Amino acid sequence: MAERIAAAIDQCAVFIAEAGTGTGKTFAYLVPALRSGGKVIVSTGTKTLQDQLFNKDLPTVRAALKAPVRIALLKGRANYVCPYHLERALADGRFLDRQDAADARRIAAFAKITQSGDKAECREVKENSPVWQQATSTRDNCLGQDCPRYKDCFVMQARREAMAADLVVVNHHLFFADVMLRDGGMAELLPACNTVIFDEAHQLPEVAALFFGASVSTAQALDLARDARSEGLLHARDCAQLQSASRQLEKAAKDLRLAVGIDTGRFSWGQLRENPAFAPALKALEDEMSAFAALLETQAERAEGLEKCWQRAGELREMLAAWQKLADDSAVRWAEAFNHSLQLNITPLDVAEIFQKQMGGHPRAWIFTSATLAVQGQFHHYCAELGLQDAAAACWQSPFDFATQAVLYAPPGMPEPNAYHYAEAVVDAALPAVLAAGGGVFFLCTSLKAMRRTHELLQERLGDAEADRPLLLQGEASKDDLLRRFRHHGKAILVGSQSFWEGVDVRGEALSLVVIDKIPFAPPDDPVLAARIEQMKRQGRNAFMEYQLPRAVISVKQGAGRLIRDETDRGVLMICDPRLLSKPYGRRVWQSLPPMKRTKELSVVLDFFAAGKAGAEMEQETTHV
Repeated sequence: MAERIAAAIDQCAVFIAEAGTGTGKTFAYLVPALRSGGKVIVSTGTKTLQDQLFNKDLPTVRAALKAPVRIALLKGRANYVCPYHLERALADGRFLDRQDAADARRIAAFAKITQSGDKAECREVKENSPVWQQATSTRDNCLGQDCPRYKDCFVMQARREAMAADLVVVNHHLFFADVMLRDGGMAELLPACNTVIFDEAHQLPEVAALFFGASVSTAQALDLARDARSEGLLHARDCAQLQSASRQLEKAAKDLRLAVGIDTGRFSWGQLRENPAFAPALKALEDEMSAFAALLETQAERAEGLEKCWQRAGELREMLAAWQKLADDSAVRWAEAFNHSLQLNITPLDVAEIFQKQMGGHPRAWIFTSATLAVQGQFHHYCAELGLQDAAAACWQSPFDFATQAVLYAPPGMPEPNAYHYAEAVVDAALPAVLAAGGGVFFLCTSLKAMRRTHELLQERLGDAEADRPLLLQGEASKDDLLRRFRHHGKAILVGSQSFWEGVDVRGEALSLVVIDKIPFAPPDDPVLAARIEQMKRQGRNAFMEYQLPRAVISVKQGAGRLIRDETDRGVLMICDPRLLSKPYGRRVWQSLPPMKRTKELSVVLDFFAAGKAGAEMEQETTHV
């Protein structure tokens, strides 16, 4: 794999590489990257892998090669303390509670001693603390060179280090934010770069669609109102109207969020159009934004911060208008409701052509790698999504002995996945395997609703046994904290949804059973998916076989990849969905998985776990002797 990547770098070619768990793909691309002599950008799917690459893998490979290569880590601006906004927040002093005030003081202390300003290093303050929002900058509220604390800016420092480095580690969101918005600090980086390597490249089509589209959120309106109010108190105290106007803007933004109901979820343009409360609420926000922009214009000359707020108000007004006027068949208009905000989105239905344009220009190598890119060994689906039809591709299987290390179990007699009591059937079918497993268990659910119901049922069914097998639920604590507790206990049960399907590494007996409730097809009523299906139908194509199924297969492969992480791991992958056996396409799903022993018999699973326990006991006795 390293040789093929080295050749692609030499030839400035495009190369796609699927490498199963345990192949050492990170080293396979880092070695030729560090030896190439050119400037390299490595982009990852998660901040976790970004940190691992920079802090562990890169120093290891660099030392082994004795390569005099400068490396740098570059994250999005929301990851760095902003001295200006932190100072302003402390002066303002308007925190919701004592905890927030204490967090602000801890961040201020951290800012005085840190070299990087990276909030990941500030262990005393939780990553999801609301104070971080006030202690960091956004693309909207950054004052740039006009900032009074520009010389102390950690974002600019990180970008300068990235410019001077030979190899820079970024993540996909930052890469595309810069390509489309020129806000990632790579506007200067990319032209000078000889090689781009995407790790966890299976995520690219979705991330690209996010950034090649456009969005505007009520959260941006709330941030603008808050920032304008603070700037007004500092520089325009005599303009009392600014305070009242900012509160009117806040109310209009909150009213638009409430217009779609209190639940979170995604809404198509058709659903929004039929909602009688939506159009008036959107019009009210647009009107308030226009009035606010006009008021800010009268105060803009008084301070850089007020001028920036005026510019932001004008941009948000234009974005709201553009969203309403969309008349393009190649994109879909939709909205997503979060707990406290509503985001209005425009998403392109096909990113291949746009992605190809971004890859044009200066000749450089483009490397795409992941454990999950192919479907039954073929890359057609992935290449079509990103317009990589002429790219060379290769597949390296995992070196693990799946035939002896793992069992794929499909329980017979399961009801259809849309059956009312399906979650009950999953838990009942899995319980004997859960009790027999020597180690911990992952329940990977395809929806948050199923996740919560599965957790409730496990609490009921386990009863007293829960003392031996603590139940952990996604969302109860941070992902890192849940994984730490899961690994430490060794026999815990973790019930999770999308967050735990990928990017999670638990080795040894701490994870010996992975239960997947359903084949993870995206919900057909998702606005973007529904529009893509409609477009493919118009083109005379089979959306299910060309798009929905390949995506589901790649997701199953990601979930299955949690089970066997090294040569000594043993475990059972249980896929409860009856379509794995009853539908013709089920074969495409299990044939894309590693070559595990396959069974429909519970007894085979129980014997497998019993043999594992017996082997472990014998090993302990031998060690003792």
